[in-house]
Amino acid sequence: MSNRTSGKTPTAAEREAQKFFKNAAPEVSEYEQGQQDFRANRERLKAERLARKTASAETSGEVTRPKPPKGSSTS
Repeated sequence: MSNRTSGKTPTAAEREAQKFFKNAAPEVSEYEQGQQDFRANRERLKAERLARKTASAETSGEVTRPKPPKGSSTS
């Protein structure tokens, strides 16, 4: 429904309306917000787990290598 495709130039009222609507951020659904929160919490817990593992390896003198991500080929 854009005026640009029909070849018309937008009227002053249409330009004014576009100013308000182009800056509006789309609302995030409750489900998507839950997913974002879940991902953030998972990353936080992962960082804490890796920090604990590194700290325990340093105190015990072990040298550990990080595991490659699943599905990546090492060849």
